[in-house]
Order: sequence, then structure tokens, then C-alpha cells
Amino acid sequence: MTWMTRIYVPMLVKGLFISLREFFRKPVTFNFPEEKPKVSERFRGEHRLTKDEDGRMKCVACYMCATACPAHCITIEAEAAPPDWEGRDKIPRVFEIDMLKCIYCGYCVEACPKEAIEMTNKVPKVYTTRQEFIYDREKLLNN
Repeated sequence: MTWMTRIYVPMLVKGLFISLREFFRKPVTFNFPEEKPKVSERFRGEHRLTKDEDGRMKCVACYMCATACPAHCITIEAEAAPPDWEGRDKIPRVFEIDMLKCIYCGYCVEACPKEAIEMTNKVPKVYTTRQEFIYDREKLLNN
């Protein structure tokens, strides 16, 4: 037997024993759509616009979150607030977050003076079109 054959056969047997040992171990994977992954409470997932105790959105369209965003994925257009909303001059008419651009850094949450935007620990969803990844105001309020 040559030295190549002497090295090859023990390594082949060792590889077969490793494969046999792993065959009988419990798998570490899970079936994703049926089983949800366990995520930490500190996980920064999907965004959400919060509401005050009267059920109105807290956002005052100050543009601080859009300014702080390094990916420039937040679009805000302001309009005058209804007269019955005391303490507010304006509210967002358009509030959109392009989740394909978002890097989930959390700067928008830190920059908001009214704590109107927060990040949930929901794992971001998978969609089939680019338009579904743009979260508008209603989708963010209901998230």
C-alpha cells in the first residue's frame, strides 16, 4: 500500500463515522413558516407608529426621523392638524418607510421627540413586489 492509500482509508472511515453520528442527533433547524423563530426583546424589527391615549397618532411631522435616517428611506409630507387636536400644528399627510432601503439602525426611534415611532420585535415579512415593501401611514399605525 502506498502512503496515499494509507492516509485515504482512515480519513474515509472517520468521515463515515462523523456522518453516522450526526444522523442520529436531534436536528437544530426548524420549519420556518409553521414554527416562528424565538427572537430577543431587543431585536429591531418592523417599524410602528404609536398612538396617544385618545387614539390619535403621536407624530407631529417634525421630520427628525427622516433627517436622522442614514439610508434616507423615510418620506414625510405634512399638513395642518385638525382644529380639535390640541397642541399640534401639523400632522403627516404622507408617512412612508421603504423597507428595502431601511438598515434597521434605530436612529429614527432615537431622534423622535414625541416617541411616535418605534421598532417592534416582529421579523420583517417577505413580499413578492417592491410596492408591498413601502409601509404607508395606515400600515405603520396598524402594525
